[in-house]
Amino acid sequence: MFEGVLKKMRTEIESPINYFLAMDHGFIHVNQALGKTFKIHHTGSQCLSCNQMQKIFRQGFCKSCFFENPAAGDWIMRPELSKAHLGEPDRNLEYEKRMQLQPHIVYLALSSHLKVGVTRKNQLSTRWIDQGANEALAILEVPNRYLAGVGEVLLKEYFSDKTNWRKMLQNNAEPIDWKGERDRAIDNLTNDFKPYIINKETPVKLNFPVLHYPEKVQSLNLSKTPFYEGKLNGIKGQYLIFEDQTVFNVRSNEGQRINIEIC
Repeated sequence: MFEGVLKKMRTEIESPINYFLAMDHGFIHVNQALGKTFKIHHTGSQCLSCNQMQKIFRQGFCKSCFFENPAAGDWIMRPELSKAHLGEPDRNLEYEKRMQLQPHIVYLALSSHLKVGVTRKNQLSTRWIDQGANEALAILEVPNRYLAGVGEVLLKEYFSDKTNWRKMLQNNAEPIDWKGERDRAIDNLTNDFKPYIINKETPVKLNFPVLHYPEKVQSLNLSKTPFYEGKLNGIKGQYLIFEDQTVFNVRSNEGQRINIEIC
């Protein structure tokens, strides 16, 4: 029996990807549980910031912490709103400088379809894994989050910035012409971004530990189904995929306290 507060699974880029779920007293190497039965029991919620047993509002935070913690600022989801390069605080300038004033990558990723995204350079493979990307290619490397956000805004006129999580889990993405799509992205950037272009045309390919992809998907909601039992068929993105086509998004359930029994 494992007990703990859910946080997004940690990953290791191997073939296939290695997944680890942190619990109160250690880790579950989730790959080793493929083909085994999971019994998940929801026992409450605990804010990842203040550690209080409170209802989770968003991103693993209670409502108060969501509006106060610098890790939940608007610049997280909208990097073009970053202000640390100007020396202007959003919630905590010291934290924001650490996160924003470092190299960032603008990339294209193929999960459900081709999309554009932004992440810190040191989190690149983690970001691609979390999105369930089968293939991905870095387009720009810029010195801060603000510039990455501006670059992404330009490319959002030509590429989606959302993932269809159902298609991603069904592994339904169609092959694409990577050279053509990279050229299209570069052609639609302003001259200010030309010095930051990454000279690479071959995408990174990712292999996820999935025994069988589901034909349909049904999301597990812990508030409606506090106890679930099913055989694990795979892991992709931040989802656990079960034999009965139930899928469980670990990241969207951050802050939920659970017991897990694997047999």
